[in-house]
Amino acid sequence: MTYTQLFIFIEGDDDERFFKTVVKSFVQEKYSAIRFQKYSRKNKKWKVNFIKSINSMKADYICVGDINNSPCVTSKKEKITSDFDNRITENKIIVVVKEIESWYLAGLDESTSRKLGIRENINTTDTFNKEHFNQLIPNNTPRTVFMREMLENYDVETAKGRNKSFKYFMNKWINNANGV
Repeated sequence: MTYTQLFIFIEGDDDERFFKTVVKSFVQEKYSAIRFQKYSRKNKKWKVNFIKSINSMKADYICVGDINNSPCVTSKKEKITSDFDNRITENKIIVVVKEIESWYLAGLDESTSRKLGIRENINTTDTFNKEHFNQLIPNNTPRTVFMREMLENYDVETAKGRNKSFKYFMNKWINNANGV
């Protein structure tokens, strides 16, 4: 097997935890190494140089970003592309709708949600933001502990049914990366 690396550009710790736990297992057979790189607080020069180095190594990459308040996925992709001085390939950008917390929540079935103390009945997580997510965390439970418990009980198929952007990511990017 040829040595190939995958760099996953992420915004922060919650993204890294999610991708290491849920996504990495789906792509680790294709890549010799998977590296995570936080980019949201880096300047444009750093981003451009990092993309240049990835390309010179003939490595692969994806860039993940929350849609946040962007009006649409296209607009968010344009913003990320601009942040990387147009050096990043648009089809390598993954937009999370609405925020990474929505992907965490999407993977919990009803019984697991109850077990974790989530009282709200949630059919879709497409509109969930960080603030709404934080309201679901039971009292006296640290946020990070709660998120780790969610990942321990994560079901990818449930998540694909409850969040459109997660389903799109899994069906388009992961399946394509694995030649499916």
